[in-house]
Amino acid sequence: MSGRPLDVLEAALEETVTVNLKDGTTYHGTLAGYDQHMNVVLDPGDGEPEVGELDASWIEDTTIIRGDNVVTITT
Repeated sequence: MSGRPLDVLEAALEETVTVNLKDGTTYHGTLAGYDQHMNVVLDPGDGEPEVGELDASWIEDTTIIRGDNVVTITT
């Protein structure tokens, strides 16, 4: 796999991801989709917050996040 951002997102489809935004907000969910602008679609995940993640937002509904607000996406 290459290290290009869109290739990394393709490999992470249907996995639980953490999305950190410029304003400090953090979202957890299942990566359902993305586009060339790195806009991402998250579906509710099956997991539970781990210790230290209690301030993070586990989404309850399908959520679309605009790509220019995203700082990092981790699996």
